[in-house]
Amino acid sequence: MARPGDTKSRIQAVARELFLAKGMQQTSLQDIADGLGITKPALYYHFSSREELVRSIIEPMFQDGEAYVSRLESLAEVDVPELLREYFDFHHRHRDMVMFLLREMITLSGQGLIDWAFTSRERLAVLLVGENPTLEQAARATVALGGVADCAVQFADAPVDQLRAVAVRAGCDALGLPSDR
Repeated sequence: MARPGDTKSRIQAVARELFLAKGMQQTSLQDIADGLGITKPALYYHFSSREELVRSIIEPMFQDGEAYVSRLESLAEVDVPELLREYFDFHHRHRDMVMFLLREMITLSGQGLIDWAFTSRERLAVLLVGENPTLEQAARATVALGGVADCAVQFADAPVDQLRAVAVRAGCDALGLPSDR
């Protein structure tokens, strides 16, 4: 007999696959139950709602991101190219969930799941350009962070080391930092 944790992990894996393939709104809990060969009440035993299930799938990414941002905030000084490399790696590692969040932004915004992404980016921008940046500094930080994140997701077929180097160099350029850093 499967342990409850195993069933919960299986539910999350099947739900994640279906949500990524079909979208959250087009995936019913019955679809997930059918994909697992269990009943819908059995699914409800582990997750009381689709929202709880979605949150359980997305939370590991948020926890990873929160640990990353908090660690950077604890440093006396931030190495900007390293921040951008790690930001790229975070987005590359979670690119399927990033795309899911973008596709489901309206649905997920009511659950507070999108707010974290914007708040964490604002926290990183402070590390890049300080507490009270000029409009130009704020725009440069936005372009750097957005560009690095977009590259990690947009060019998924590119060799990751080459893509990271190009994205970080572009992020540094956007910030007005020497590209050779």
